[in-house]
Amino acid sequence: MNVLVTGATGYIGGRMVPRLLDRGHDVRVMVRDPARIAGREWSHRVEIVRGDIEDPATLGPVLAGIDAAYYLIHLMDSGRGFVHRDREAAHSFVAAAGHLGKVVYLGGLLPEGENVSDHLASRAEVGRILREGLPTTEFRAGPVIGSGSASFEMVRYLTERLPAMVAPKWILNDVQPIAVRDILEYLLLALDREATGVFNVGTEPMSFKAMMQVFAEVRGLKRVIVPVPVLAPKLAALWVGLVTPIPNRLAVPLIEGVVHPVVADSSRTLAEFPEVSPLPYREAVERALRSTEANAVSTRWSSALGDAPAFELSQRQGLIRETRSRITTADPESTFRAFSSLGGSRGWLFWNWAWSLRGLLDRLVGGPGLRRGRRHPSDLEQGDALDFWRVEQVDAPKLLRLRAEMKVPGRAWLQFEAIPEGSGTRLVQTALFEPIGLGGQLYWNLLYPIHRIMFSGMVSKVTALAERDAAG
Repeated sequence: MNVLVTGATGYIGGRMVPRLLDRGHDVRVMVRDPARIAGREWSHRVEIVRGDIEDPATLGPVLAGIDAAYYLIHLMDSGRGFVHRDREAAHSFVAAAGHLGKVVYLGGLLPEGENVSDHLASRAEVGRILREGLPTTEFRAGPVIGSGSASFEMVRYLTERLPAMVAPKWILNDVQPIAVRDILEYLLLALDREATGVFNVGTEPMSFKAMMQVFAEVRGLKRVIVPVPVLAPKLAALWVGLVTPIPNRLAVPLIEGVVHPVVADSSRTLAEFPEVSPLPYREAVERALRSTEANAVSTRWSSALGDAPAFELSQRQGLIRETRSRITTADPESTFRAFSSLGGSRGWLFWNWAWSLRGLLDRLVGGPGLRRGRRHPSDLEQGDALDFWRVEQVDAPKLLRLRAEMKVPGRAWLQFEAIPEGSGTRLVQTALFEPIGLGGQLYWNLLYPIHRIMFSGMVSKVTALAERDAAG
């Protein structure tokens, strides 16, 4: 079957593609920038087509010759206005996909009554638009528990970092988690079934407090959690944003999704998909931890690329470029390994306290900070999150370019190159900044003395690390 996967750079989409390929399907993926997916291990096995769900003119070629499609796009991470944008995107897809025999969509469980967050209401609206216009199977899921998922990492960081916490009373509300293994299996099975409406999925209901307590038990931790009738969702999201890697713009919809009990009847799903026995929450946590500790995290919540456009570096007015280079006796491969292993648990080699302070300040103003870490301690792919950077281009063993996603009054990049020279390698480290307005110019000028020390120290440390790697 010819299958289109939208959202292939996201957490679920990135895991769906190899499973579809393993089951013998011909897979096409729609991406805004094909270069962003070129580093995935399955990229050579799929057809990559440029398209944008918000640009209707691009959807015709994307959908041509396709039998079925996975609609795995949610724009909640794009900031304000996501409800309108999700609605318009769904209408555009329906208008362009009238020939499809089937659409499979992943939405969210809805709380009973009228207490529905904008995030959950928008996902339900997208499902309704798809079902009314196309033969669609919609799965509604609660917190997805798997290595690298936003819900799992929120539970993990809150539980591991805080031995005692005062939490809002609504953490006693029941939710219905589901293992990522199970939601992927439901999505795959739906391809071979008639499109028959909405299916609620999940394991046994439990409170968010219980989710943290079970995680603590699995990790052998003792935790004290005291619910109190305070903390509005947005304040709680700010708290989550400070303690966990989840940025505020994503923490808000996650928190709003558990402010009210979110439990649904999944008996129809169990009857029509008897092949899936939902994994108990404890087992889902154990599996996620094993994958995390083994560095076998194929996708993370931060895999989604967001709205920041790719930028082709060029020499032009307004772009500040600062370059440092060192000659090292290490070979290009060792040099590349050294700079491509920066960030995450290793840190940035020089003045890590300053990087940590910058990360904290970034989180205070709503940026990602440093706690996103990295997907793997040494491997990088285009599109990966790396602390408060995004991997814009990686070409081993020659080039690594990172684009800043921290809050700055402009655009910033950090680039490393390993260039063979004589019997060794020239390491070239370039910081680039495109200031926006007077604020951007002031930002660069005021911080330049600090950046000068930091970047000089870092290039020296990277050189030393490369030479130790080559010698070892």
